[in-house]
Amino acid sequence: MIQLTNVSKIYPNGARALVDVNLKIGKGDFVFLVGPSGAGKSTLIKLLYREEKPTRGQVQINSRNLVRMREREVPYLRRSIGVIFQDFKLLPNKTVFENVAFALEVIGVAKREVRIRTLATIDLVGLKAKENAYPHELSGGEQQRVCVARAIINNPALLVADEPTGNLDPETAWDIMDLLYNINKRGTTIVMATHAKAIVNKMQKRVIAIENGRVARDEEKGGYGYDA
Repeated sequence: MIQLTNVSKIYPNGARALVDVNLKIGKGDFVFLVGPSGAGKSTLIKLLYREEKPTRGQVQINSRNLVRMREREVPYLRRSIGVIFQDFKLLPNKTVFENVAFALEVIGVAKREVRIRTLATIDLVGLKAKENAYPHELSGGEQQRVCVARAIINNPALLVADEPTGNLDPETAWDIMDLLYNINKRGTTIVMATHAKAIVNKMQKRVIAIENGRVARDEEKGGYGYDA
């Protein structure tokens, strides 16, 4: 599903974020990206939804070349990719329902279908009673559940998450991971960058360790391997 070939990323200030990265991630995989801060994990995540482009190399998702993709094609790519951020990025003046529904409204889904799909997704992430609440009225874990709902509302083939449990207490973090685990079981490919050592070690999913912009380790059932 995902293939990175000889990918390097050098920012305008000369910082080398990724160096000659080669990766293949199959459909339905659950992959943790681990490594020290500044290793290149977030840059790799951003390449997958075309927030960034590589300086060299190729990035392909479902055989679509993201490097050669025209700018007008990027919004269509992102309809098939859900993104979860550490800092939530919710619209503060919109309710839970409105935040989740917005992802459908911007692509012109009919109003009745928007309501049906939004309510079903809110229920799926365990927020049925909170649909009319605003972000400031929610706990951190509840806000992250809204982010998950927003990310999966279009039934994406790929879900990418950049430190989705980084601002959560351990119990709430596990609630989010249970949610992601169940989404993965439904067939969605998940790529998650994280510093959460306990989560990575317990879940025993594929682990790709990034160090100084390079793939230092790739294990089908691995552990974190760094001091958290």
